[in-house]
Amino acid sequence: MLSSAHHADVVIIGAGIAGLSAAHRLTSAGVSVSVLEAGPRVGGRMTTTASDGFLLDHLGPLLSTAYPELRLTPALEGLALRPFAPGLLVHSEGRPYRIGDARGARGAFKVARALASSPRPPMGGPIDQARLSAALNRLAATPASRILARPELTALAALSQRGLPSRTVNGFLRPLLSALLSDPDLTTSSRCADLALRDYARGRLCVPAGGSGRLPELLAASLPPGTVRTGVRVTAADITSVRTEEHGELGCRSLLLATGAGAAARLLPGLRVPAFHPVTVVHHTAPVPPQTGASLLLNADRSGPVAHTAVMSEVDPARAPRGVALITSTVLGTPPPDLDRAVRAHLAVLYGAPTDDWELLAAHHDPEAVPAMPAPHDLRRPVRLLAGLYVCGDHRDTSTVQGALFSGRRAAEAILSDLGARPGHGKGDGGGEALPEAA
Repeated sequence: MLSSAHHADVVIIGAGIAGLSAAHRLTSAGVSVSVLEAGPRVGGRMTTTASDGFLLDHLGPLLSTAYPELRLTPALEGLALRPFAPGLLVHSEGRPYRIGDARGARGAFKVARALASSPRPPMGGPIDQARLSAALNRLAATPASRILARPELTALAALSQRGLPSRTVNGFLRPLLSALLSDPDLTTSSRCADLALRDYARGRLCVPAGGSGRLPELLAASLPPGTVRTGVRVTAADITSVRTEEHGELGCRSLLLATGAGAAARLLPGLRVPAFHPVTVVHHTAPVPPQTGASLLLNADRSGPVAHTAVMSEVDPARAPRGVALITSTVLGTPPPDLDRAVRAHLAVLYGAPTDDWELLAAHHDPEAVPAMPAPHDLRRPVRLLAGLYVCGDHRDTSTVQGALFSGRRAAEAILSDLGARPGHGKGDGGGEALPEAA
């Protein structure tokens, strides 16, 4: 007999945001859960490291205030979001242009108004700008079900069929989608791209206050003490037991794999592993911040390694000591050999300021940062493999924070249905029905 300390109704392997989201919903329903994480901390790819007063993201995904799961997950009620403001900057044809955020149905038309004052707007004249705004306006009001019923192309091919001029596509939509999807070639399914643009048009691009790691930290804090165990390496797993290097065999009634796709396939041979988009996040500090405020700067010229960059200390002052600038830049695809030199040279062009006195703080490269979503792409891959065995993560839905959180919710609902428990509604609400002890 296994000791009760080593037993749980559900064992979750992986303490990323998908697994933690599932754990929160399961424990709220009275299900006992044990989350096992091989790393030293929760969060998986969404990790933030503190260094000399700086908070440095390993992978800093762009969020939208329109993500439904950020509102529907009770454990994230304390998550503060820092929007990029007053809008976007697009570096096109050798100079930056300011573009207003498209927020809600009316807000999409702010794009045209903001660009009308630009001497050489990258998206053409007032008529072309109005077409773009109308397209974003329509997309913001389109139900997701209609988007998923559209013919599926690559995102790049679909952009050419929107009736918008090439200047609009290449000067704004292409760099924006590349940043949202981490896909510089836009081979992503057009349905996934439309959902990303829909969230952009409905909300504001933002980052979590205090670093991306704040999101999984809040999810973990909502769980009962002792639920999450870090530094536990799983060597084998099946429906009724998990074997670990540190604690031997742990018994369970159900198993949820919430790791990345590659790690999940190693534990469950035969599970499909998608291709990935590599991402490198580079952090610099500068004595004088570039004069861009809290805007996100997109590279439309594709003339260097940086896809997008921001003075993150202006967006979220908590990420840097007072009086010091933190510049965070994202490189998509294979990084150049001399990363620091190439990135600083490109940033000098993008910001129009010398970068010789900038200091490299950290660079984090992840070859499996974002699962690819090429057409055709199933946005709702099964989370229930069979009764007692489940899998979740951004590789089962969309490769976004929204997709990861929603995948965790789907997995939790499938587990509760199979176990015969009622869903709870949040931490400490008393909702849900406790399961009987396993025999």
